[in-house]
Amino acid sequence: MLDAALAARPHATAIEAASGAWSYAELDDRARRAAGALWSLGVRPGDRVAACLPNDLDIVAAFHGAQRIGAVWAGIGEALAAGEQQELYDLCDPAVVLAGPRCRLSSPACVDPDRWAELLAGDETAPRVEPDIDAPAGIAFTSGTSGRPKAVVHSQRNLLLPGAVLVAARGWGPDLRKGDSFPLTILNLMVLSTLLTAQAGGCSVVMDRRDVDGVADWISARRVTVWNGAPAQLYDLARRPQLDLGSLREVWSGGSDTPDALRQAFAEAHGLVPRATYGLTEAPTVVSIDPPGSEWRPGASGRVLPHYEVAAYDDEGRRLPAGTLGELRLGGTATGPWAGAWTPLLGYWERGGVRPPEPGPLPTGDVGTVDDDGWLTVLDRKKLVIIRGGANVYPLEVERVVATHPDVAKVAVFAVPDDRLGQRVAAVVQSAGPRLDLEALAELCRRELAPYKVPEIWSQVDALPVNAMGKVQRTRLAELVDPQRHR
Repeated sequence: MLDAALAARPHATAIEAASGAWSYAELDDRARRAAGALWSLGVRPGDRVAACLPNDLDIVAAFHGAQRIGAVWAGIGEALAAGEQQELYDLCDPAVVLAGPRCRLSSPACVDPDRWAELLAGDETAPRVEPDIDAPAGIAFTSGTSGRPKAVVHSQRNLLLPGAVLVAARGWGPDLRKGDSFPLTILNLMVLSTLLTAQAGGCSVVMDRRDVDGVADWISARRVTVWNGAPAQLYDLARRPQLDLGSLREVWSGGSDTPDALRQAFAEAHGLVPRATYGLTEAPTVVSIDPPGSEWRPGASGRVLPHYEVAAYDDEGRRLPAGTLGELRLGGTATGPWAGAWTPLLGYWERGGVRPPEPGPLPTGDVGTVDDDGWLTVLDRKKLVIIRGGANVYPLEVERVVATHPDVAKVAVFAVPDDRLGQRVAAVVQSAGPRLDLEALAELCRRELAPYKVPEIWSQVDALPVNAMGKVQRTRLAELVDPQRHR
């Protein structure tokens, strides 16, 4: 994964992070040591290696080390509650967990930072494992409508292709300095950081701050040229025009949850219109993005990247004409220089093996349009996923926690618009008898869920609106809450 950059620019900076910087030669050496350390722990090809680590040098070296011995990488988010981390652990059943300070797992598989440092210092060398770029290489967790985590399995071919396409399409080279403040435990972020920059011969700037001052400091001090942020970060930066973001050439943000007014406000403050994107864990990563420069279309999420073919389909699975509203489905293009380059996800990790996906174009679960020029617009999230400040919140996951309270008869969780975060989490609850203590429900959620998943807006009703089948009429939920009234 590093061979081209290592051969061309071994002494160029490959990565900068809070604890230092490595050249490509140094990253190669650290990856070699990590591979040896994992091998000494008994990891073999096909075994899962999980990491619950902060954004820093170690997680990048460990990822590359795992790839060298044919292991399957899985990130477990530090921000998740203990039960959530355990659920992901149980799903992927790793042979080793690289456990950072915020890892809440208790397992013999956990390797703490001190022991990991000792293993790296031992300078073990793993035997050469012949790479198979079509074998399982990484697991990305997503939930969709089920609310239960699903483990999407990708190959090295899948993981390397987005970077190759973006580098070629945007003309990036060794001067690329791409900054990422999202957690690298998210597989998509590993794809869009070290795997992307290595294909340009550039530098991955791994940030350990997400607040507006911290992000601005990273961008300014490290002369970041491309940065992808959440709507909340763009919102805060747009209100701080005095901050130095002058090194930036591109800013990315999720298109469907980044209002046009926010993009304009950011441009007025910092001279750059954020590039809207649309992505998918199963793709993986970016499916569409605005072209470089200043071209954009209100409401759209950019143009489909050249290795994809995206179209709308009706409920019977029939492809619709360009510009027609339907469920977006994804496949590889059959024309042009990227014809045949994209291969589907390998499947879903279940019970120790990979369940292949259904044949045919991949359903995204999102409703939208794609016009004749490839401009993609997402009009609704068929999956009902709430995107709060760039983080996915799955309503059914939150609903299951709230429903465990004995005084709750029914609950519905949904999104309300928010200028800063894009969306906030709201909950409407129906009592099983006595009047509900909404603060007690919030405390229950805080114990069982990551902080960003906890509803911020609560409402109690005598009865949730339901249809003839007893299903909640979600289109009527918004009228039951006051978005300005937080607990």
